[in-house]
Amino acid sequence: MNILIEIGHPAHVLKLHATIKQLKLDGHKVVVVTKDVPSITFLLTKFNIPFTIIGVKKDSLIAKAILQLWYNLRCFIIVKSKRIDLMIGCVSVAYMTRLTNIPSILFDDDDDEVEPLLVKYVHPYLSHILSPDALTGNRKRKDTIYYPGYHELAYLHPNRFTPDPSVLSDIGLKEGEPYFILRFNAFKAHHDVGVEGLSIENKRKLISLLETKGKVFISNERNIDEEFKKYQLLLSPEKIHSLIYYATMLIGDSQTMTSEAAVLGTPAVKCNSFAGKLSVPNELEDKYQLCYSFLPEQANQFFAKIEELVNDGNTASVFEMNKEKMLANKMDVTKFYIWFIENYPESAKQVKNYRTADYQLLTTN
Repeated sequence: MNILIEIGHPAHVLKLHATIKQLKLDGHKVVVVTKDVPSITFLLTKFNIPFTIIGVKKDSLIAKAILQLWYNLRCFIIVKSKRIDLMIGCVSVAYMTRLTNIPSILFDDDDDEVEPLLVKYVHPYLSHILSPDALTGNRKRKDTIYYPGYHELAYLHPNRFTPDPSVLSDIGLKEGEPYFILRFNAFKAHHDVGVEGLSIENKRKLISLLETKGKVFISNERNIDEEFKKYQLLLSPEKIHSLIYYATMLIGDSQTMTSEAAVLGTPAVKCNSFAGKLSVPNELEDKYQLCYSFLPEQANQFFAKIEELVNDGNTASVFEMNKEKMLANKMDVTKFYIWFIENYPESAKQVKNYRTADYQLLTTN
């Protein structure tokens, strides 16, 4: 097959890089397109994945809408010239399906309520949407395919990820030395309008609290505040998951990195306007107790939970046990992606009657 893959976020590179490489090894031709975003192009280059830039990225919704027409045109030219058989991605591939009838697949783990523009203007044009089973029944698209896994398990499942302890010496740490990763989000995505995270005052309070317990490192999505520069994490992005794995705790207002810490068994606490509103983080919190979330107005509870976890000598072992419980119910997501793509469209028909055990059997053979 000739397959087009649209990358719109650094997380998409992490989620799909192993799938892309295996598809190529299996003889498929894979064309990757993306926008000129340094964090995306860095990761694609680091994973040795060739790519074509189809435009730049802007923060405002109006600019995004205008530029989308350009992205669509570039994609259309590529789809036709490369004789694409199947597309994987989001906005551009949905409209390519509308224009060309070439099938498209979206791997989407966000709830409909937080992405109304995609639900209205993108979801209807896609051939299939695949989502974690934590979202079962929460999609307007009734033919959504639900599978037992999380996007983060496409690259952090034990079959796919082995932590590298050398990352500790990279930033001047010794094995076993307590440290905390603070992740602060920029909230610039289309679904982040009106969303709040940690205030500057609460960031100061958080650092003051944790400095007495271990070293503090700040990972920022955009530019870091000047007063926090001395805590800035200076580490190559592809090494961050090993650092999360060995961390005492991850704390902040980031969605994705909180879920990454959770599936790695690292205690994670977040504070933002999405708390309690998203199916995947809710399952990780309510069913597996692998993370905790609080709204901005619940700052007191947020700090109380952090102190509780830091002061409890059993926290690490409890989270490790909870992680194993979660992994027993989930699967190697990358293996599922590869099977689904290579056997499409028959795979879409086959999984309609699958149970969790069927998915797990599929990815263990």
